[in-house]
Amino acid sequence: MAVAELYTQYNRVWIPDADEVWKSAEIAKDYKVGDKVLHLLLEDGSEQDYSVDPETLPPLRNPDILVGENDLTALSYLHEPAVLHNLKIRFAESKLIYTYSGIILVAMNPYKELPIYGNAIIHAYSGQNMGDMDPHIFAVAEEAYKQMARNNKNQSIIVSGESGAGKTVSARYAMRYFATVSKSSSNAHVEDKVLASNPITEAVGNAKTTRNDNSSRFGKYTEISFDKRNQIIGANMRTYLLEKSRVVFQSENERNYHIFYQLCASALQPEFKHLKLVSAEEFNYTKMGGNTIIEGVNDRADMIETQKTFTLLGLKEDFQMDVFRILAAILHLGNVQITAMSNERSSVSEDDRHLNIFCELLNVDSSRVAQWLCNRKIITTSETVIKPMTRLQSLNARDALAKKIYSHLFDFIVERINRALQFSGKKHTFIGVLDIYGFETFEVNSFEQFCINYANEKLQQQFNLHVFKLEQEEYMKEGIPWTLIDFYDNQPVIDLIEAKMGILELLDEECLLPHGTDENLLQKLYNNFVNKNVLFEKPRMSNTSFIIQHFADKFPLCASFFQENPGPPPPFNSSITVKSAKQVVKPNNKNFRTTVGNKFRSSLYLLMETLNATTPHYVRCIKPNDEKLPFEFDSKRIVQQLRACGVLETIRISAQSYPSRWTYIEFYSRYGVLMTQQELAFSDKKEVCKVVLHRLIQDSNQYQFGKTKIFFRAGQVAYLEKLRLDKLRQGCIIIQKHIRGWLQRKKFLRQRKAAVTIQQYFRGQQTVRKAISATALKEAWAAIILQKHCRGYLVRNLYQLIRVATITIQAYTRGFLARKKYQKMLKEHKAIILQKYARAWLARRRFQNIRRFVLNIQLSYRVQRLQKKLEDQNKENHGLVEKLTSLATTHASDMEKIQKLESELEKLAFQKRTCEEKGKKHKEVMEEKLANLQTYNKELEMQKEKIEKKLQEKTEEMKDKMEDLTKQLFDDVQKEERQRILLEKSFELKEQDYDKQIHSLKGEIKTLKEEKLQLQHQMEEEQIISNGLKGEVAQLTKQTKMISEFQKEIELLQTQKIDAEKHVQSQKREMREKMSEITKQLLESYDIEDVRSRLSVEDLEHLNEDGELWFAYEGLKKATRVLESHFQSQKENYEKEIEALNFKVEHLSQEINHLQKLFREENDINDSIRHEVTRLTSENMMIPDFKQQISELEKQKQDLEIRLTEQTEKMKGKIEELSSQLHRNMEEEGIQRRTMEVQNEIHIKEKEKLIGTIREVQDANDHLKKKFETESEVKSSFKQEASRLNMENRDLEEELDMKDRMIKKLQDQIKTLTKTIEKANEVHSSLETKEYVGMVEYKKEDEAKLVQNLILDLKPRGVVVNMIPGLPAHILFMCVRYADSLNDASMLKSFMNITINGIKQVIKEHYEDFEMLSFWLSNTCHFLNCLKQYSGEEEFMKYNTPQQNKNCLMNFDLSEYRQILSDVAIRIYHQFIFVMENNLQPMIVPGMLEYESLQGISGLKPTGFRKRSSSIDDTDAYTMTSILQQLSYFYTTMCQNGLDHELLKQTVKQLFFLIGAVTLNSLFLRKDMCSCRKGMQIRCNISYLEEWLKDKNLQNSTAKETLEPLSQAAWLLQVKKITDTDAKEIYDRCTSLSAVQIIKILNSYTPIDDFEKRVTPSFVRKVQALLNSREDTGQLMLDTKYLFQVTFPFIPSPHALEMIEIPSSLKLGFLTRL
Repeated sequence: MAVAELYTQYNRVWIPDADEVWKSAEIAKDYKVGDKVLHLLLEDGSEQDYSVDPETLPPLRNPDILVGENDLTALSYLHEPAVLHNLKIRFAESKLIYTYSGIILVAMNPYKELPIYGNAIIHAYSGQNMGDMDPHIFAVAEEAYKQMARNNKNQSIIVSGESGAGKTVSARYAMRYFATVSKSSSNAHVEDKVLASNPITEAVGNAKTTRNDNSSRFGKYTEISFDKRNQIIGANMRTYLLEKSRVVFQSENERNYHIFYQLCASALQPEFKHLKLVSAEEFNYTKMGGNTIIEGVNDRADMIETQKTFTLLGLKEDFQMDVFRILAAILHLGNVQITAMSNERSSVSEDDRHLNIFCELLNVDSSRVAQWLCNRKIITTSETVIKPMTRLQSLNARDALAKKIYSHLFDFIVERINRALQFSGKKHTFIGVLDIYGFETFEVNSFEQFCINYANEKLQQQFNLHVFKLEQEEYMKEGIPWTLIDFYDNQPVIDLIEAKMGILELLDEECLLPHGTDENLLQKLYNNFVNKNVLFEKPRMSNTSFIIQHFADKFPLCASFFQENPGPPPPFNSSITVKSAKQVVKPNNKNFRTTVGNKFRSSLYLLMETLNATTPHYVRCIKPNDEKLPFEFDSKRIVQQLRACGVLETIRISAQSYPSRWTYIEFYSRYGVLMTQQELAFSDKKEVCKVVLHRLIQDSNQYQFGKTKIFFRAGQVAYLEKLRLDKLRQGCIIIQKHIRGWLQRKKFLRQRKAAVTIQQYFRGQQTVRKAISATALKEAWAAIILQKHCRGYLVRNLYQLIRVATITIQAYTRGFLARKKYQKMLKEHKAIILQKYARAWLARRRFQNIRRFVLNIQLSYRVQRLQKKLEDQNKENHGLVEKLTSLATTHASDMEKIQKLESELEKLAFQKRTCEEKGKKHKEVMEEKLANLQTYNKELEMQKEKIEKKLQEKTEEMKDKMEDLTKQLFDDVQKEERQRILLEKSFELKEQDYDKQIHSLKGEIKTLKEEKLQLQHQMEEEQIISNGLKGEVAQLTKQTKMISEFQKEIELLQTQKIDAEKHVQSQKREMREKMSEITKQLLESYDIEDVRSRLSVEDLEHLNEDGELWFAYEGLKKATRVLESHFQSQKENYEKEIEALNFKVEHLSQEINHLQKLFREENDINDSIRHEVTRLTSENMMIPDFKQQISELEKQKQDLEIRLTEQTEKMKGKIEELSSQLHRNMEEEGIQRRTMEVQNEIHIKEKEKLIGTIREVQDANDHLKKKFETESEVKSSFKQEASRLNMENRDLEEELDMKDRMIKKLQDQIKTLTKTIEKANEVHSSLETKEYVGMVEYKKEDEAKLVQNLILDLKPRGVVVNMIPGLPAHILFMCVRYADSLNDASMLKSFMNITINGIKQVIKEHYEDFEMLSFWLSNTCHFLNCLKQYSGEEEFMKYNTPQQNKNCLMNFDLSEYRQILSDVAIRIYHQFIFVMENNLQPMIVPGMLEYESLQGISGLKPTGFRKRSSSIDDTDAYTMTSILQQLSYFYTTMCQNGLDHELLKQTVKQLFFLIGAVTLNSLFLRKDMCSCRKGMQIRCNISYLEEWLKDKNLQNSTAKETLEPLSQAAWLLQVKKITDTDAKEIYDRCTSLSAVQIIKILNSYTPIDDFEKRVTPSFVRKVQALLNSREDTGQLMLDTKYLFQVTFPFIPSPHALEMIEIPSSLKLGFLTRL
């Protein structure tokens, strides 16, 4: 469409403005071709008629949706106001300092430190495509580094701009980026040296100017060299055009070079005292600017940093001091005083202090220096003339000398830096960073500005050719016809300067003349160029200047710069040297005849030659304002710089052709709303785009179709955006129309309904009023009555009819249902009966089978258990016999004493019974008193309300009484305390007596009597003591009963003995008969020879399990012989044991008698104490307040009694052990008899009889006591007989057990034989079950083979599925147990070391294999847990089974190796996380940010020259599904390898943190992603991750919390951002985001459609004001390398080591399970 058609109402244009350069205005009326005026509406509301020419209409303004783009070439209208406005929006509002302009990066100086240059930002840009991220100097550096690595071609980054624009900082950050991403593997730290060169060059080459506090006063080209691995190996630096005049002259508010002020600030330091420096205010060369201090800069600290960088570069202290010596000499030279002797003569005093210091520092003759400072040597062919100079000429000569010295010193320092950065070998590629001035023009311009602009002309020419070349390549690549683009060619200006007889050549010619002057040079220039070259002009009102027309602007130049292009240096012959290097200022020679202009032209030629051989990348630094205010936008200054730096030229070249370029996919996604249904039906999206464009834009010259892109001319994208917006607006109008219509219809219907209701009531009232009269009322009433009766009659008839029908139907229906229910119940009842009997029969059969099976198992188990107990009993009996013999001798002497004490014991027993009777009576009395008190308390409670006043009076009296009582009680307590102390002492004495006088029982009784007197004043505690004593007396009586039980049992056992022998004999006969029958049946049923022929030798050995059977008959004969021999041996053993037990029983009875006497004595003491207790308890009932104190005394008394009883227990301990052993033996005999009941009914009857006899023995206990004197004789005879009977009984039981075992063994062999015959040749029988101890035997020489097969060669894939988790770890630990069991320290140490080294080696060899790392992380943790679980430490053993506790290590403590293994596990875990992160990280940004989880919700915007990578319709791109599949793969592999669940949670948490951090960091650096719709996409993707956690049962882990910052960022993108309430809500909700991150998101928020609103700067300031109260780190980026602390929880292994088998696939046949 025609451009004029775009000038319609409501469109906006740009018009020139004196203050803002350009201002916006809205078209108030459509423009028609031929109109002379354009009606505009300004932003302030005023109207303006703007005069226009059809050929020069004002530039149109881009739609708001395109404003703030990352790339200026993405704008639809490409012109100066659009560029300026886009930069203003990004810089002033969004606080973004970088913007692309095609291949140029425009960098605005923020005059503020920004958190966008940290290592996290570097890592975020590393490896990314340039268009994928927000514009940044790191993106340009990454593009250069990537192209160098990919194409093996040298690169260069050209950083230009005027002073104060930030060139030096940009170049420094680019170099820092290369140093960070290309770290070398050597220890030379080349990167640090390259970066260290910056502080030195800045110190000697940078100075403060009115525009910049750290302005570079020289150009610098740094080549950073790389090897084939793209790692830095060295660097080289070239400098251009040092501003030497600054050494001797500075303008107001400017400074000399920084190094001078750093030296003056360090003058008082000891190492600088010999330089004799003072403050900077006292030197002429440093005080000219008036202010020697820069705010915020510490010159002393900078000097220290400079010295450090010198040292880092390998420049030693002597070299540094020589440099500082020359610099100090320059300062002193500036203070040398030159006096005028006459108009033509001048002189310097030889006594001048500064002259002497200067000469001393430089080691030159002061007299000769003084001479040549004031004289000039003129050399002719015939003679040499010395001519004196005036004072002004001498001053100029002094300053020229200072400049020359400094210039050579600067070059020398740069040369030494290059030497320090030299490298051995050949460089593969390099990246050059050019830091050079931009185009400059001032009111008074010098020769340096002329050289600067000359260099910029050359760079601009190279830039134009490069842009032209890129455009041509793009067109040819896309197959679009190439048309020549007209662009500015600055070759004529370059020819004017550098061609033959150009300005530089004329200047050099004039400088070489002896009497050359500025006037002669100007005359030559005027004669050669005025009216002959349009680019050269002469001012009308001046004869001392000229003007050059550069590409950027006109450049006026004053001809006072002749002295700034000098020829020879000052004419003195001495040289200034640096000891550690070379001469700095050399004597005159022919090389010094080269002029500065000629040298600069040569170096510039070399620079251009280098740049042309590289791929250039451009950075244009812009100074936003001259006041150095942060984020202040001065439109005039910025436009001036944009014109000068070539940005607008790039825009102009782009605008001449097809500046807007869209891929087909982007166009289809963005403008799909403009397509019809028929067009969308096409499958080929490329054809759809072509059809749509032909329909929308009729002029085919406005666009071109390339192979992958559509090219648009300027303004066409804006037109398409207008059509899209109109279509969306039309759709919104239709939606609004229908919604508003629906709302109005709903409102209308509601109103209509209300009106009808009102009309109804109103009309009804009118009708009633009209119809009301007396006659009408009567008639109506009568009619109503008639109607009532008539209708009632009809209704009653109908009701009766219906009721009869209903009852009839109900009767038949209920009858039918009742009959049906009856039949059903009858059938169910019969079925239930059948089921009952059937189920009962099945249950009984099942129970019988189970019971039979259980009985067989119980029988076999109990038999084994009895055998084991008998063996243990034999061992214990031998020990008891020895103890009994020793005790018998010691207690023989005590028997006489016991007989004497028996009489006393009887007396004490009688007193005890009397005390018990008194105690019972007292208890009854106390219970009665308690009942009375309870009833009394109830009565008091009922009468409480009536007698409150009386109680108050009584309480006062009671208080007095209570005080008295408390005093009395405290006195008693004190007495008791004294008594308690005395008791404790007496108990201690008593303990000593018990230890010393064990054989003296009389002494113990006397001490007990003394304790009785002392314990009379004790309190209620004696009741508890008496109860305890009663219990112990009862136990003793039971023991005596157990001893005397056998009295009646002897007679019964004698009679039963005969019967038992008869039964045994009959059973033997029956067993022999059964065995003979079985063998006959076997022999008859099978042919022996046939069976032998079928069985192999191994089968025969297997069947002959015990080595004593071949067939049943032979087995029975051998079994009978074994039984007889076994019975005989058992009989002999038991006879010996019975004799020992008889002796033990005798000794036991003696001990019991002695103990009974002791307890009788204690009972007497307790009786006396009990009286006192009853008295105190009665007082306690009267004074309930003392209960608590008495309870405490009771506890004390209980403790005393416990101590008393402990002494007696020591005496009876041995007796009780013997008695308990006897009881155990009897209980074991009872258990043996009970086990035999199942097999033999005879034993059941015997047991019942024995129980009856035991009960009878208990009844006869009283009678046994009366005959206590003769008891020992009866007992001895009884015990002998009882032991004999027990022995015989046990022999019988053993015979039966052996026979049962033999029968069972024969039956098993018969079964195996039957199976073998049935299967014929396929004979399979189970081997004898082996019991393993959980160890693996290995030989020391097999350790290497074990590690090789089990660790190094083991492949997890395919093997893990068939293994238990951690099988290699368990096998290794079983080997450790074997070494521990041998108690071989060297073997264990060797095995542990080789195992740990093997794990380290396998991790080193497979450091990128995720499955291998997962497998060995799991096994290392299992191995570590096994070392803990079986270490024998209680904290780990409490989780073990009893069998596992038996497997603990016995000899060695492996805690040291546990620590080593823990460290190895941590290393494996870190590498494990590193591998997972490397696999997952490339998927995160495409899947989380770029992929559309919600299809169609986001829309694309134009991207400009730097195309972003798009995942739309890209089948190879990663999606959210890719991330979830990768996570599932990680999870499945970890689970298969048996990784602990807690460790798995920690791993997932680390991965989720990486996903959140990488996504959030990318969001911060991608302005195009900060939109509401993208927030919805992110939130959707987060929900997918949460669902994955829930699906894997990991929702309880803290992984979800790591996504909280990303979730809050997504919410921040979606929330409304307008009012103060919104700001407060953002402050409250976004707690996981820092203030810097919140402001970054708000500033980067980018609407996708015109319907969305931008975040206003005022709203951002509101949020920032709220966030100022937060104390958080000002860090923008999250640290993606952060690792959470890992902990390895102790998880005991549930696998028993005895059950672990070694698979044959592991090839560990040389190991043997023990």
